[in-house]
Amino acid sequence: MHTYTRRTLLGASIVAAGSGVLTACSGSGAHPGVTDRTGGGYSGGGFVPKGPKGYVNPSDPEVVAAEKKRGSGPVRRFTLTATETSLDLGGRTVRSWAYGDTLPGKEVRITAGDVLDLTLANHLPEATTLHSHGIRMRCDMDGVPGLTQYSIKPGADFTYRFAVAHPGTYWLHSHSGMQLDRGLYAPLIVEDPKEPLSYDKEWVVVLDDWLDGVAGSTPDGVLAQLRNGKGEPMDMGEGDVHNGSDHDRSAGPSRILRGSRSRILHSEGGNVDYPYYLVNGRLPQAPSVFRARPGDRIRLRIINAGGDTAFRVALGDHEMTVTHTDGYPVEHTKTDALLLGMAERYDVLITAKDGVFPLVALAEGKNARALAVLRTGSGKLPRPSVHPDELEGRVVPARRLVPDESVALSDDEPDREMRIKLTGGMENFDWGFDHKPYSIEQRVPVREGERVRLSLINATDMWHPLHLHGHTFALTGIDAAGARKDTAHVLPHRKLVIDFYADNPGLWMLHCHNQYHSESGMMTILGYRK
Repeated sequence: MHTYTRRTLLGASIVAAGSGVLTACSGSGAHPGVTDRTGGGYSGGGFVPKGPKGYVNPSDPEVVAAEKKRGSGPVRRFTLTATETSLDLGGRTVRSWAYGDTLPGKEVRITAGDVLDLTLANHLPEATTLHSHGIRMRCDMDGVPGLTQYSIKPGADFTYRFAVAHPGTYWLHSHSGMQLDRGLYAPLIVEDPKEPLSYDKEWVVVLDDWLDGVAGSTPDGVLAQLRNGKGEPMDMGEGDVHNGSDHDRSAGPSRILRGSRSRILHSEGGNVDYPYYLVNGRLPQAPSVFRARPGDRIRLRIINAGGDTAFRVALGDHEMTVTHTDGYPVEHTKTDALLLGMAERYDVLITAKDGVFPLVALAEGKNARALAVLRTGSGKLPRPSVHPDELEGRVVPARRLVPDESVALSDDEPDREMRIKLTGGMENFDWGFDHKPYSIEQRVPVREGERVRLSLINATDMWHPLHLHGHTFALTGIDAAGARKDTAHVLPHRKLVIDFYADNPGLWMLHCHNQYHSESGMMTILGYRK
């Protein structure tokens, strides 16, 4: 079988060393280990968050032992610089924050078995951190301020270093306040050294909703509009959930979404009316174009980096074959369209036809779309309003995907069963779990080695994409454990049942990946008991 070797990507790939934005080099020599130059006192093994005693802390021996089991391969070193910059969205320039001067940030690409050594240099006017979304890593590298590390102060840097055992499509993003809903995100691609798929080219597709820098809007300002002056920002343990200046929190034009409805989501599409929707940082009026030849077999790695938007995605005149969700393989399944909640990822294969074809990401319930283009022949670019028939065709939900045998969980009964209720609403914008807002000191206890069944019961009128750090879970069906994921959405007044093995000790976030919901309280902490 032909195995893909030289990959053609949409957007910039890893730049040469010395660019000052993103550098990469291979190596396996000695390294001083995790380093922190923030002056916060963290030295790769000393940070202890607030909270009850009797739990495994982020750098405890149990964490170190779990990391050793993941092995130690070649070290791949990168540097990302978080900075304020001007971003060209395709004829519309905005001031925002990004990793370097591109949107998305430059891709980080490694191979399963490597050790990722990623230094984040903070050139922002406020503190930040970085989370490697979907990666099963050591807890003190998870990037949650006040829980797994001190925040990285302005002018300082921090090195995240951990083994990456599993291939897949992942992404990097800030985990500080509302920073993700600016431009602080980038793809993280972990290649499989024994890649079973056969394809000719690869297209990394990053979806986003955008408002920062448009008519004075900022994510913090929009959050203030939604909260409508009710309550104060939450305490993450360091007082840095909301780091914006008073200017950042200015109202700007109203961005509250009213009267939206999504048939697929059984609720409003979201809470925020974004002025723009993007594919790979480009507006529909000036879409990015991926070039290939007729007959090419193309792997699309699709990432939803949005803050408040689910996207229904289709490629005009093409059928897609789903191969992975959230980095884990599934039995190949044909579909016309995909639905991606915030932070979800899907890999699909397509066979390119001859012509010019729109890749449309419909913003569910928001009467808007993002657009990119596949070009294999002559023809005009599609109009920004293009609506391929495939968008109204088959949409395969994650619960119907069957995990590949290599990653399927057994049908063992759980050792522990837990129930968490999703609560809150738009009136008071008081999202939470079990009617409680987030606290750095709360813990949901588990023990290492357990198989845990968690029922997430949505008692709200909204849909919520839920993400569990440091683990993958199986969507649990009537007869068997389903597809492996780290992020899945639960519809209003429904429940999502997931199974996972407690095999990665530490303190781990469970939260809604709607940024406006999580920052209003819909977060909690899964804690391993000593």
